[in-house]
Amino acid sequence: MNTTPLTFLERPAAGTHTWLLVLMHGVGSNEQDLFGLAPYVPPHFHVLSLRAPFVLGPGSYAWFELDVRPDGSRAIDGEQELASREALTREIAAHAQRLGVPPARVLVGGFSQGGIMGLSLLLTQPSLMQAAFALHSRLLPEVLTLAAPAAELVGKRLWVSHGLQDMVIPLAQAQRIREHFGALPVALDGADFPGGHELRPAELQQWIAWLQRITSKETT
Repeated sequence: MNTTPLTFLERPAAGTHTWLLVLMHGVGSNEQDLFGLAPYVPPHFHVLSLRAPFVLGPGSYAWFELDVRPDGSRAIDGEQELASREALTREIAAHAQRLGVPPARVLVGGFSQGGIMGLSLLLTQPSLMQAAFALHSRLLPEVLTLAAPAAELVGKRLWVSHGLQDMVIPLAQAQRIREHFGALPVALDGADFPGGHELRPAELQQWIAWLQRITSKETT
């Protein structure tokens, strides 16, 4: 199991009422990828962009490796997924403590495999965060049996967005996420947008607006 602290990039928040936004990249990328969003994120967020622990090649990392079967189904490396999930649990808690940010002001998620990890953390470690977000992601069936009791999800929020023409992770996966969390006490938001397995300006604008809405409702 991986025990080395994860490599990261960060943009400090402005002001004293800090929120923490944890970004996780997709398979084959690195911490530089989503860190490019930092200039657009509301200034009261401390932006933390993490690098996945498993090396695929130069500058290329994964939260877990996977195989795509002939029927289109996917088999993940369960040990790697568990190692990443445990490492993320430690890292998020440690950075929140370092910054003095309570879980009620922590948002966790990412793009593709990074969003998958965000969903898994929301299900298994809801006490870490206020909200999660999944951009062009899917829900791991392997994690469903590990989910915390539904009562622990009361008051949590989730953003789900996807590309209407996404050929890497089909649009049906976004609907599965919504169906699963729709049966739980989680406030769902998000939409689907024209395009493939990529972030488009309209999607980013609405996601940023969602971040702003969450922070504007918090009063403590």
